[in-house]
Amino acid sequence: MARTDTEFEQALMLYKFKSKAAGDLIMLEPNGRRVLQIIGKDPGPTGIIQPHEMAAAVAALERAIVDDEARQKAEAEAALARGDKPPKPEAVSLRQRAHPLIEMLRRCETAEREIVWGV
Repeated sequence: MARTDTEFEQALMLYKFKSKAAGDLIMLEPNGRRVLQIIGKDPGPTGIIQPHEMAAAVAALERAIVDDEARQKAEAEAALARGDKPPKPEAVSLRQRAHPLIEMLRRCETAEREIVWGV
């Protein structure tokens, strides 16, 4: 089945995170939306993360990474216990996707500079 124009546009949307304390960070829309939801931000087309919010954002991302890895491990163990083939892990894990944003958050918190994003 062919994609509609709207589905194609959504697949190509990007989040661009910018700060004066770090280089730009670009994420595909589904990944950007996921990390913004994890840190409690509205994944709208624009937004801001203030320096005083960054430590909590890093902690939320780190918790989500641990939870995601524990879920994947539990699913694999459950499949093996049933005698099934374990599910394939995601090609790129949440840990790998979130790492650049975590580093950006830490850098910007230290420099006391906000991060803004746009789609």
